[in-house]
Amino acid sequence: MRILFLLTSLAYGGAETQVVRLATRLKSRGWEVSVVSLMPPKAYVEDLEAAGIPVFSLGIRRKWPDLRPVLRLARIIRKWQPHIIHSFMVHANLLARLVRLFAPVPVLICSARSVDEGGRFREILYRLTDPLCDLTTQVSQAGLERYVHVGAVPRHKIRYIPNGVDTERFKPNLEDRLKVRKELGVDGFVWLAVGRFDPPKDYPNMLQAFARVVHKHANTVLLIAGDGPLRETIENLARELGVEKHVEFLGIRRDIPQLMNGADAYVMSSAWEGMPNVLLEASATGLPSVATDVGGNREVVLDGITGFLVPPRNPEALAEAMLRMMDLPEEKRREMGKAARKHVEDNFSLDRIVDMWEALYKELLEQKGRR
Repeated sequence: MRILFLLTSLAYGGAETQVVRLATRLKSRGWEVSVVSLMPPKAYVEDLEAAGIPVFSLGIRRKWPDLRPVLRLARIIRKWQPHIIHSFMVHANLLARLVRLFAPVPVLICSARSVDEGGRFREILYRLTDPLCDLTTQVSQAGLERYVHVGAVPRHKIRYIPNGVDTERFKPNLEDRLKVRKELGVDGFVWLAVGRFDPPKDYPNMLQAFARVVHKHANTVLLIAGDGPLRETIENLARELGVEKHVEFLGIRRDIPQLMNGADAYVMSSAWEGMPNVLLEASATGLPSVATDVGGNREVVLDGITGFLVPPRNPEALAEAMLRMMDLPEEKRREMGKAARKHVEDNFSLDRIVDMWEALYKELLEQKGRR
């Protein structure tokens, strides 16, 4: 069977990472797989091509409407003739629905990745184009309920399928822990955050909370891995808050499993989310987490069992939970980490989630009389 994944972008983001994991695992199971990015790719091309997965780009660089990318995608579909198109992120989802008018495909699945993909206008576009899509999926139960509530998708045409994590790649490793801490020269309690410097991640909330933490625990450090348009702004804020000596901006890293082993706990300050890969990865690595209670975070972090949940946009509450985590006995934090890993193994292992996708693909193909 041939499946074509369509993404808005191919960069180091959560949705893109999940697509790469899904695509490569399906390829290893015998599927013919290709990937199309609306914008020129910035990451993962070598990984996909090394797995035998061709990558195409529609070359979109401008924000205003242009018919040429639609025609390019239609040509790719006609030439490659996929049985399934699986699109991710709002622009790719809408384009996939539109292009189906010009290049029919047996099954089209559109995946929404957050509880909010850009406001009411986009939700209306989702509802108007819904007849062109066979099924919409949501990465979190919270996102599913919201999309039904606002009328973006009828309940009978939406399904919950969460992200999956490779629990063999992300797992506790004492050797990695010692090596990373030595290389970075960190001592004391180490917090880790991973993600793009974009508004949804609300890094100002994190730094304001961390400033309160440093006031009570001077021997602590916050590692932030990632890049993005707001990075310089956040670095300036760290200086304004007087915590620049306690915060290390690591940029884009390819050794996230090792970094996670070097940390003592994970922190997430997002204002809104879908289901963050990094929370799953941290949990699989055996890290307890402090996270804002948004999107699918509560599906990953079990409050009081694998970490603590706090309201969003509330640095006081975030700081209080971080201090509470730091004040726990080490053995209690270790128990939380073990519970976090077991929760991920039982519910979010990559093979388990790929099994769910395969079952869905086959179900929809059988409904269309395809085997």
